[in-house]
Amino acid sequence: MRKLLFLVLILPLCSAMADTAAEIDAGVERALDRLYNTNAGTRAIVESAVGALVFPDVKKGGLGVGGQYGEGSLLEDGQTVGYYSVAAGSLGLQIGFQRRSEIYLFMNYEALDAFKANDGWEVGLDGSVAIIDMGGGKSLDPKTIKDPIVGFILSNKGFMANLTVEGTKISKIER
Repeated sequence: MRKLLFLVLILPLCSAMADTAAEIDAGVERALDRLYNTNAGTRAIVESAVGALVFPDVKKGGLGVGGQYGEGSLLEDGQTVGYYSVAAGSLGLQIGFQRRSEIYLFMNYEALDAFKANDGWEVGLDGSVAIIDMGGGKSLDPKTIKDPIVGFILSNKGFMANLTVEGTKISKIER
């Protein structure tokens, strides 16, 4: 059923929302700047990560049946090493539309290598992501992070009740 939802909802959006490498790179820089401006500790966390997968503009919508899609890049040592898409389909009680940025940080080489070895990595199945809560002015310190993959969800605009990333499929794309 999930694959059918993906084909019906997400694939038609993919070509309409395809960005160039330069557009993706510019969006990644803007998303990281927003992250750094959200909480002072985030820069140190990103710098301590061995890799950062950044999706600057993920569009998510649903009315009973939902889907999301966005494109981004994988950074190692601050340099782009590949381009990826993020997609998901869902079925259930949902209504709304939102745009957000998703940032996944690989805190060790084992997690990063496992991600790069998979053709079509699925959050929750191929790797668990700990979403970091930055609410209430919490201080963040890279020394306190124990999870191999951590994530940030930024700039929610629009209305949608669901903030999970489980079941999200990430695939390598050519740019």
